Amino acid sequence: QVQLVESGGGLVQAGGSLRLSCAASGRTFSRHAMGWFRQAPGKERELVAVIHWSTGITYYADSVKGRFAIFRDNAQSTMSLQMNSLKPEDTAVYYCAAVTRPPLVTTRYEYWGQGTQVTVSS
Repeated sequence: QVQLVESGGGLVQAGGSLRLSCAASGRTFSRHAMGWFRQAPGKERELVAVIHWSTGITYYADSVKGRFAIFRDNAQSTMSLQMNSLKPEDTAVYYCAAVTRPPLVTTRYEYWGQGTQVTVSS
């Protein structure tokens, strides 16, 4: 069984920064990509940023471009999301996810973490 565990969420003021991390454990699997998704109350889950595991190619939602950065560590099987210039509209539960096959840009990832709350106060 594959387990993804997020950490690093919390409460921050607008304009501040947070760094989320995701650690994968359990059964070894061939990952095509990993990514971060978020879901705010009353809204659908949306893609935030994804990274192709072997090439490092990234994709960001327009709403976070220039503010967020996704990183991976192949050796440690970890992934991070550096979030800068946070806005109240970034408030959501953030999920780490992994997929074993294309496409990269999709919400249909196969493995999901439990989520971590990010709250940005104005």
